[in-house]
Amino acid sequence: MFDTGVGGLTVLAELRKVLPNAPVIYAADYAGLPYGTKTEAEVAARVCGLLGRMSERYQPRAICIACNTASTIALGMVREVLEVPIIGTVPAIKPAAAMTETGVIGLLGTAATVRQPYVDRLEAEFASDTVLIRFAASGLVDLAEAKLRGETVGTNSLRAEVRALLEAENADRIDTLVLACTHFPLLEEELLQVFGPQVRMVHGAEGIARRIAAVTHGQQFARTTPDRFITTGSAKDAADLAHCLSQYGLDSIEAF
Repeated sequence: MFDTGVGGLTVLAELRKVLPNAPVIYAADYAGLPYGTKTEAEVAARVCGLLGRMSERYQPRAICIACNTASTIALGMVREVLEVPIIGTVPAIKPAAAMTETGVIGLLGTAATVRQPYVDRLEAEFASDTVLIRFAASGLVDLAEAKLRGETVGTNSLRAEVRALLEAENADRIDTLVLACTHFPLLEEELLQVFGPQVRMVHGAEGIARRIAAVTHGQQFARTTPDRFITTGSAKDAADLAHCLSQYGLDSIEAF
């Protein structure tokens, strides 16, 4: 399971429910964080290179790119170069469009995600009869990372990050909010305080977990070693995540 940081833990939590015995290697590209401010070429080169080396070293039976930015940019390229099944993560526009009653949907993502043609296609196919307000809130990634490190994240900090969305035309009619970054569901409680309890939060973690289960259907799993958290950054720097990671069944931290 690959992400820039801890956002993919939201997917891992759902995966544990459907495949509790599946051994997991969680890979966090902290050396490359953040992706949302990088160019498409930078993201594509980094994701393809890293997953190629990781696939060769760890020989996984499946890879989940638990990052919307990486998926919307590099999913097709990774699938072309690796023979391992690749499960991506894309904004949950389809279920949001089916859920909205006001016809106005907000979409929070990184700057790189919200501008992707992939998102254009999802909107055209599933949400053409709604108003989709896209908003780049890359700063929420840092707030989510801080929260999992035990730091206090106040609603004022979140409100400052999304103020322009709250003040946008038709924003008062938003009843469904797509969390188009796997980090953002970690802040769902705080986001509800900012947007109000009447706004439903939608993300794809549950569906991604079901897709992984479908791809590996019929395969036998046996965990012989503790599940691992590997980082492209310093393992020492990731040590302050140890308590949080253990709650997700990740009991070993290593540098890649």
